[in-house]
Amino acid sequence: QVQLVESGGGLVQAGGSLRLSCAASRNIFDIYAIAWYRQAPGKQRELVASITNVGSTNYADSMKGRFTISRDYAKNTVYLQIDSLKPEDTAAYYCAARTNLVGSYNYWGQGTQVTVSS
Repeated sequence: QVQLVESGGGLVQAGGSLRLSCAASRNIFDIYAIAWYRQAPGKQRELVASITNVGSTNYADSMKGRFTISRDYAKNTVYLQIDSLKPEDTAAYYCAARTNLVGSYNYWGQGTQVTVSS
């Protein structure tokens, strides 16, 4: 079992930055991968970035450049830094954990809302 709690969302002006946090209830080194997804109103959920327990990162092509995923083993937390925010980044951001080597993400957080004003 893994509980995930996201935080750090809010209302920010275009051009600003945010750092989202995803706190896991267990040692993230024991979790094969943690990812950030986002879902904007009326749109499908999309992958933003993922990081494995050994630090390998992957970004969706459209997210490369302004998004940075990182982790802090001591705090069992994964972060998503978002720079140069745009109104189209407005979405609910979710973190997800995959405890298996293969397969889908099997644990999800409740999400944190990011709203970017123009």
